[in-house]
Amino acid sequence: MAEHPPLLDTSQILSSDISLLSAPIVSADGTQQVILVQVNPGEAFTIRREDGQFQCITGPAQVPMMSPNGSVPPIYVPPGYAPQVIEDNGVRRVVVVPQAPEFHPSGHTVIHRSPHPPLPGFIPVPAMMPPPPRHMYSPVTGAGDMATQYMSQYQSSQVYGDVEKDEETKAFEALLSTIVKPVASDIQARTVVLTWSPPSSFINGETVETTVPELCSYEILVSSTGKDGKYKSVYAGEETSVTLNDLKPAMDYHAKVQAEYNSIKGTPSEAESFTTLSCEPDIPNPPRIANRTKNSLTLQWKAPSDNGSKIQSFILEWDEGKGNGEFCQCYIGSQKQFKITKLSPAMGCKFRLSAKNDYGTSGFSEEVLYYTSGCAPSMPASPVLTKAGVTWLSLKWSKPSGTPSDEGISYILEMEEETSGYGFKPKYDGEDLAYTVKNLRRSTKYKFKVIAYNSEGKSNPSEIVEFTTCPDKPGVPVKPSVKGKIHSHSFKITWDPPKDSGGAAINKYVVEMAEGSNGNKWDMIYSGATREHLCDRLSPGCVYRLRVYCISDGGQSAVSETLLVQTPAVPPGPCLPPRLQGRPKAKEIQLRWGPPPVDGGSPISCYGVEMSPLEKDEPREVYQGSEVECTVSSLLPGKTYSFRLRAANKMGFGPFSEKYDITTAPGPPDQCKPPQVTCRSATCAQVNWEVPLSNGTDVTEYRLEWGGVEGSMQICYCGPGLSYELKGLSPATTYYCRVQALSIVGAGPFSEVVACVTPASVPAIVTCLQEISDDDIENPHYSPSTCLAISWEKPCDHGSEILAYSIDFGDKQPMTVGKVTSYIINNLQPDTTYRIRIQALNSLGAGPFSHMIKLKTKPLPPDPPRLECVAFSHQNLKLKWGEGTSKTLSTDSIQYHLQMEDKNGRFVSLYRGPCHTYKVQRLNESTSYKFCIQACNEAGEGPLSQEYIFTTPKSVPAALKAPKIEKTNDHICEITWECLQPMKGDPVIYSLQVMMGKDSEFKQIYKGPDSSFRYSSLQLNCEYRFRVCAIRQCQDPVGHQDLVGPYSTTVLFISQRTEPPASTNRDTVESTRTRRALSDEQCAAVILVLFAFFSILIASIIQYFVIK
Repeated sequence: MAEHPPLLDTSQILSSDISLLSAPIVSADGTQQVILVQVNPGEAFTIRREDGQFQCITGPAQVPMMSPNGSVPPIYVPPGYAPQVIEDNGVRRVVVVPQAPEFHPSGHTVIHRSPHPPLPGFIPVPAMMPPPPRHMYSPVTGAGDMATQYMSQYQSSQVYGDVEKDEETKAFEALLSTIVKPVASDIQARTVVLTWSPPSSFINGETVETTVPELCSYEILVSSTGKDGKYKSVYAGEETSVTLNDLKPAMDYHAKVQAEYNSIKGTPSEAESFTTLSCEPDIPNPPRIANRTKNSLTLQWKAPSDNGSKIQSFILEWDEGKGNGEFCQCYIGSQKQFKITKLSPAMGCKFRLSAKNDYGTSGFSEEVLYYTSGCAPSMPASPVLTKAGVTWLSLKWSKPSGTPSDEGISYILEMEEETSGYGFKPKYDGEDLAYTVKNLRRSTKYKFKVIAYNSEGKSNPSEIVEFTTCPDKPGVPVKPSVKGKIHSHSFKITWDPPKDSGGAAINKYVVEMAEGSNGNKWDMIYSGATREHLCDRLSPGCVYRLRVYCISDGGQSAVSETLLVQTPAVPPGPCLPPRLQGRPKAKEIQLRWGPPPVDGGSPISCYGVEMSPLEKDEPREVYQGSEVECTVSSLLPGKTYSFRLRAANKMGFGPFSEKYDITTAPGPPDQCKPPQVTCRSATCAQVNWEVPLSNGTDVTEYRLEWGGVEGSMQICYCGPGLSYELKGLSPATTYYCRVQALSIVGAGPFSEVVACVTPASVPAIVTCLQEISDDDIENPHYSPSTCLAISWEKPCDHGSEILAYSIDFGDKQPMTVGKVTSYIINNLQPDTTYRIRIQALNSLGAGPFSHMIKLKTKPLPPDPPRLECVAFSHQNLKLKWGEGTSKTLSTDSIQYHLQMEDKNGRFVSLYRGPCHTYKVQRLNESTSYKFCIQACNEAGEGPLSQEYIFTTPKSVPAALKAPKIEKTNDHICEITWECLQPMKGDPVIYSLQVMMGKDSEFKQIYKGPDSSFRYSSLQLNCEYRFRVCAIRQCQDPVGHQDLVGPYSTTVLFISQRTEPPASTNRDTVESTRTRRALSDEQCAAVILVLFAFFSILIASIIQYFVIK
C-alpha cells in the first residue's frame, strides 16, 4: 500500500467559529457505502490527488465518496454554513447549506481537511472531473445516473478545504470576482447575444492596487433549470461577447460569467435571466399504422414540441397509392389519428405529417409506406439447407412472390423423419425466414416443407426437400499392440477399429509415433485403410510411443491409448580411430577418443584400446575402461605403433575402428653397460665402456663420473671416446665410477656403479710437520738449548702398515724412529739452526719426504745476578740486582724472577720482568726475610741464586697532636699532650721543646714518660713556641736504643702582665691555639659545605632541564 500523503495543516486558515461535522454516520450493517457530497452552483469542492496535486470541483456537481465502513468524513465549513446529511433510498448525501436566509447564493463553500488524524479513508470518486493517472473501474449503484464511475486510486485521499494561498493569489481572486453579470440582447427563439465587461478595479468603492490583466479568459455558464439549477459551460475564450445557438424556444435561461487569469478563477457573477421567443412546432415523427384491412388503413401519431404556442392542427398528406412522389392532403385537424377507406387490397400508399400553431407550420416528417391487406399468400419456395450438423439442420426460405413488404406473413416449417412413420409434423411457426432444427439423429435423412399464411389464410405447402444430418466423428480406436517379435530396427503393430464408427465408414487410420518416453513431438508414420503397419528404420535400445486415430466423413476421432515399445539394444558401432593428444614422448603417448556414432541403444560402458608394433602384427590390449583417454607407456623411442579402438555396452563389444599409426619421439640413449676398470698402477686406472642403444639418434658424447664416495661422484670425462685413463689416484683406495651416454635428444640413464680398489704403495707424504712448544713438553730432561721437539700427522699408509719414520735434520745420516708421531731430538748445539724433514716407511719402501722446516736451538740460559738491599724501613725493603737502571723496557731479552720465602718455608714469586729493582711492601717490623733470584731468556730459566736474608728495622712512634697550654699565673703555665700506648712491649717517653722570642732553635725542656709539664720560666710580653714528640725505648739484647718520632705541630703562646690583659692574653693564646688546632676541621667543613652546595645545584639543573 502506498504511503499516505502528509496531512494538510489548516489550523492557520480556519477561524475559531468554524463548525465541525464530527458525528459519523454508520450504516446498520457497517458495510462499504457510497456517500455523495453535493456541491451547489457557485460552490467549490477541493481534494488532493495521490500525486499531491490539488483538484477543484466547481458546482453544480455530486462527488461520490467510497466509504469503507459507512462513516461520513469530518467536513470543515466556513461561518454561516452548516453540513446536512440526507439519506434517500439508502444513499447518503452531504449538503452544505447556509444557516441564515440572507446568505448570498454566489458565496463559496469550502470543505477543509481535518488537521487531526483522519478517520478511515474516504476515496473520492469524482463524477465530473477527468480521471486521475490510475483508475479502478468500480460500479457505483444507487447514486442517480452514475452506473459506472472511475474510482480514483488514492491511498489516503481525504476531504480537505481551501489551500492556503499567498496574498497575490487572493488579491487576483478578489479582483476577478468583481465581474458583473452578462447582458442578454437580440433574443431569438434559438439564439441570444451575451455581452459583459471585464472585472473592475473598484471593490466596495475603493481602488485596489492590483491591476486588471489585459488578457483575461472568460467562461459562460448557462442553466435552464432555474437560478439554483445545474449550470454547464457553453463558452470559454477571451472575447467579451458571444452568440449562443441551439437554444430551446420559449425557455427560461440563466447565464453567469466567470473570469480567469493564469489558472486563477474568480467567483462567477450573478445570473442574467432571459427567455427565448416562441416559434413553429418541431417536425413531428412519422405516423404509424394502427390497423389495416383490405380496404382501409388506420394511422396514429404523437404531437411534437409546440415551442411556446399550442398546436392548432395536424396536416396528413398521402400519394393516393400512385407512387409518383406527389402528395395531397388527406386530413387536417387536431386529432392524432385518421382512417383512410375505399382502398384496394394489397395497395401501397405513402404518408407524411406536419403540425401547425400560431407561429407557422412545421416541416413534414419522413415518408412511410403502408399496404392494405390482400389474399392468402402464394406457395413459397422450398426451404434451403444453409448448414448441417450432427444433430441439427439450419434451413432458410423466402417470402412468396408478390407479397407486400409490410404485410405480416407467418410460416410453418414441417418435418418428417424417414423411419418414424408419423408423417410431417410442424417444427416451427413464426415470422422468421430461417430456423435451426435441433435434437436430430446423426447421419439420418429428414424431409421438409414450408407453408406461408396470413390473416387471409394459408398457402399451399412448398415442394418437399430431403436433407441428411452429418455423421458424428468415430470413436477411439483400440490401443495398438505389437504383432510378432520386436527387432532392434523394426517391429509390427496392429489395432482394432473403434466400437462406434460415428455413423459413417472409416476412411483411413493414422499412426503417430514419438521417440522417447517423454517426447511431445509426434510424427505420422502411416496413413491408410489397413489395420497393421511395420515400423522400421528404428534405433536399437530406444523407447517409442505409438498411438492411432481414425478419420471418417464425420471427422477425426480422438487418439487411442499410447503403446510403449522399446527396441532391444545391440553392440555399439565402430568408433573413430583414437587420436594423439599432445606431442608424442619417447616412451609414452597419450590417446583420446570420442564415443561411437552409434551406441547400439545402450550407454557405452567400456572402451578397449589395442596396440601392435608396425613391424610385427602382434596386437595386445593396452587399455580397457570407461574413460575417453589413456596414456600408453613402456614404449620404445622412435618406434611406430598402430592403435585401434572399440566400444562396449551391456550387449558386448562392437567392432574395432580403423588403425591409427603413431611414431614415438626419439629418446635418449639406453643405459650403458657397467664400465670395465683396469688398474695399471697404484695411481693410474683405465676405464672402458661400450656403445648403448641409441633409440633413434646417434650418441654424441659420454660422461664418466668418478669418485671415492659412491653417492658423491664427479664428472671426470666428457667426450665421444669409449675409454679414459685416470691418473693421480690414491693407492689402496676404493673408487666408484659410472658412465652415461648423451644424444641431441637428451641424456640416457647412468650405468650401474662399478667399484675398484687401487693396489697398495709406499706411504704418503708426511704432513703437518711442526715444532712442539716448550710449554707443551713435560720431559724434565728437555733443554731448548740442546733439544728440538717435533710432531707430525700420520700419513696414509697406502694399504701397507707404516713401520717407522726417517728424520733428516742435517749432514748426518737420517734418524729412524718407531711408529710415533712426535720426537725430541737431543744432543744439539745451542743457538744453531737445523733443517728438518721426515718420511714414512712401510714394507714396500719409503714414502716421499715431507716439506722442510727450519728450527733453531736456543742459547744457554743466563746466571743469576747478585741481590742487595738498597733501602729499607720497618714495612718495606727495596732490593736491587744486576747492572742497569731501575726502569727497563719490556723488550729486554733477559727477564728476572724474584722469589721470597713464605711462612711455610716455600719460595713464592714476587716479581717477573726486566727491571733491576723491586720494592717489597707490607712487611713486619724487625723481621728477617729470605730472597732468591734467577735470570731468564729465550733459552729458558737460569739457575736460582743463593738465599739472601734482609731484616726490617723497628718503627718510630707516630706524630702527636699539638699540645694544649693553660696559664697558671704570669710566670707559670701547664702544657699537656696525648699519651701513647707501649709499642710491642717497648716503653714510650716524650720530649718537650720550646723556642723563646727570636731564637732560631728549639730547646728541650722536658724528657720523660709524663704527658704534661709545668713550665715556670715565663717572661712577660714574650712569645713562646712549644712542640712535643714521642720516643720509643727499644730493649734489644745487643743494647739500649731510642727511636725518636716526629714532632707535633708548634703552638704559639704570648704572656701578658696584668690580670685582664692576662685574661685577654690567655684568650688570645687559646684562640690562636684553637684557630690553629681547628684549621684542618674548618677546611674540611668548608669543603663539605661547598660539595653539598654544588650537589644541590647540579640536582636542580638535572631536574629542570632533563626530567621536565
